[in-house]
Amino acid sequence: MNHLLSECHYKCAKSLIAKQTIESLDRLPSLEPMAKQLRSLLSSCLLSVTVSIVLLHIPTRVHSVTLKSDVEALQALMQAVDPVSIVRYSYLHSWDFAFDPCEAAGVFQGILCTFPTDKSANRIMAIDLDPAGYDGFLTASIGNLTELTSLRISKNNFRGPIPETIANLQKLTRLSLPQNLFTGRIPQGIINLKHLQILDLSQNNLSSKIPADITTLRSLVQLSLSNNALSGRIPDLSALWQLSTLDLSSNNLDGIVPNLPINLRKLSLSHNVLSGHISPVSVLQHLTVLDLSDNRLSGLIRQEILTLPLVERLNISNNQFTEMEPMPYPREGLQLRVLDAHANRLHGHLPISLVNIANLSSIDLSHNLFSGRIPLEYGAKLGSSWKSLLLEDNFLIGNLPPQFINGTVAVRANFAHNCLRCPPNIPFCRGGQRANTECVEQQDHST
Repeated sequence: MNHLLSECHYKCAKSLIAKQTIESLDRLPSLEPMAKQLRSLLSSCLLSVTVSIVLLHIPTRVHSVTLKSDVEALQALMQAVDPVSIVRYSYLHSWDFAFDPCEAAGVFQGILCTFPTDKSANRIMAIDLDPAGYDGFLTASIGNLTELTSLRISKNNFRGPIPETIANLQKLTRLSLPQNLFTGRIPQGIINLKHLQILDLSQNNLSSKIPADITTLRSLVQLSLSNNALSGRIPDLSALWQLSTLDLSSNNLDGIVPNLPINLRKLSLSHNVLSGHISPVSVLQHLTVLDLSDNRLSGLIRQEILTLPLVERLNISNNQFTEMEPMPYPREGLQLRVLDAHANRLHGHLPISLVNIANLSSIDLSHNLFSGRIPLEYGAKLGSSWKSLLLEDNFLIGNLPPQFINGTVAVRANFAHNCLRCPPNIPFCRGGQRANTECVEQQDHST
């Protein structure tokens, strides 16, 4: 290309000299025929130079320096997407296979490549598609991108099974396919991806069981399989010692809560059909968020659960727990701010020991079987550190603590559907109370 440009400059220089010569010859009538011939040659030369310069600026098909099988895999990926769903300005709209995927500028958005120094072919190392609503399939040829370290296709409409050839991507550290329409099972070959750190298949339509051998993925730090139709038992995951986030919520998982990774920080098993006790959770001292809501968990809520040192939000609502173990003495340094235990079968008196959790600000014990009086200690907390206290639909009796009557209006509280003696102007009791006989019967049953 540079050689052609130099030749054009040379021709142009000669043409300018020729033009000056013609002008000199025109002044001599005897040399007019020679001037005409030179003028014709000059026009041809200038046309040649002009065409050469124009050709220099026309994009031409570039000889690919990216591995042919990688290019073919990208072509297969694009061909499996409905063209109607590839809208203007989306990443896939920029994919033009007239150019090399790794070398060309301004095309193939969402692609990262390796550039070897030994003159071997470039390889695709990452695919990160934008959430443009692509409607298509993930073809088996994805398994040919063996240098891939990250595959992210989220918030689109990819459907069908996740191809088993995903197992060929031995260098993957991230596989994120959330918020699509993938169906079928989790590919068994996923257990071969030993470098995988993030596995996110949430919000799809995957079914069947969680592979028991998933525990061989020792590098995992995040495992998100929520909002699918997975069934069966949760395997023992304690071997995944680096795992910090585990989200298996909104599936059809049953059985007991298994042994879990000791370094977990966020755990959500909500909206399943898990049963039994939750003692395996009590050893997870690094947890900051714990959500076990909407299951069939039962028995005692042990003080070890309530006093996990770093938990800020604890949701154990919509289960079948019957008792909350009191804390025998105040605990310093607890981070718990939100406790949600509504819609269980908790009975007996309201737990006074909750006032010993310094950072607690929101408590929901509604829709249970609590009886007896509201502790006076609750009155001292509501309006100071407690900003929300929900006790509706229990079997509480007696007068409200005086602090509930003498102010504390800038709080969220509900004491309706108990057997309390509420002054008529107290908004916390709106909705009415039960008949006293109901609470007496519950008190007799609890004792």
